[in-house]
Amino acid sequence: MARALKVVVYSDNVDTRRQIMLALGRRPSRELPEVEYTEVATEPMLIRTVDPGGFDLLILDGEASPAGGMGVCRQLKDELYKGPPILVVVGRPQDAWLATWSRADAVVSHPIEPMSFAQAVTDLLRPRVALDAG
Repeated sequence: MARALKVVVYSDNVDTRRQIMLALGRRPSRELPEVEYTEVATEPMLIRTVDPGGFDLLILDGEASPAGGMGVCRQLKDELYKGPPILVVVGRPQDAWLATWSRADAVVSHPIEPMSFAQAVTDLLRPRVALDAG
């Protein structure tokens, strides 16, 4: 059996974290193993959590406060060597262009639509699963 995929969900709002995890469920796609979530509510804890590595995907809330997911994404892209892909959840579809600045690997907007969200996550995780299999 394949190892569980490790996903960090960052938001200062517990309801947003819950919504993200509920939208993805335990297994976003049949082609992926189960997902193991790590919830993080603050930027300092996020940095401490992801710095050692070992995660397959980071999902960041672009609306988090005081450190929004887009700024944190850009910082992590600069600081993590061979870091995992990052998906940023933005407040509205019109904000997706800001993710270009943040260098996010994917962007999804609120309200989260489970099918397209799961597809975006699957697209980001598929290469990591293939690397583990190879």
